[in-house]
Amino acid sequence: MRIISGKYRGKKILQPRDKATRPLKDLTKESIFNIVAHSNKFNVVLEDSNILDLFSGVGSFGLECLSRGSAKSTFVENYKEVLMILKKNISSLNYEKEAIVIEKDILKTLDYRNFKEKFDIIFMDPPYKEKSLDLMLLQILNSKILNNEGVIIIHRQKNEEDSFPKEFRIIEEKTYGISKVIFGKFN
Repeated sequence: MRIISGKYRGKKILQPRDKATRPLKDLTKESIFNIVAHSNKFNVVLEDSNILDLFSGVGSFGLECLSRGSAKSTFVENYKEVLMILKKNISSLNYEKEAIVIEKDILKTLDYRNFKEKFDIIFMDPPYKEKSLDLMLLQILNSKILNNEGVIIIHRQKNEEDSFPKEFRIIEEKTYGISKVIFGKFN
């Protein structure tokens, strides 16, 4: 896996050796960034934006955002086997000042109200088997951490039928192989 564009284009990102982590494929990642850059359905500018990368794994999404000019990426991950790799990836790209790593369980111990600032893009890549997406979205809504023009991007298994809070509006949905990407925001 590589950084696709920006300052560190072509630089490799370390990956875990275990099968428990499902990395975001480069083709899917590139498609996400094309939609962010060219969609007329929402108005998010990646440059100088503030990113929240939930279930960040090795950080490929948030690191790609930084490479493309985002001001800051906050990574939330608690899987010990990938945390070390995430930190190495941040260090190898010299993003220690622009990156924050929060070692918390998103479902059990993360309190969204503790975030001191708002985010322009919230990227969620939970395990495909995770069923509490609606609860996570409600916590994000109630904590008011998404900027008014901000967008939530969710990476899921294409056959998964998730439920969403009534306040969440799907703007766009794309399928890539066995996965789908949902772009949405709150009403």
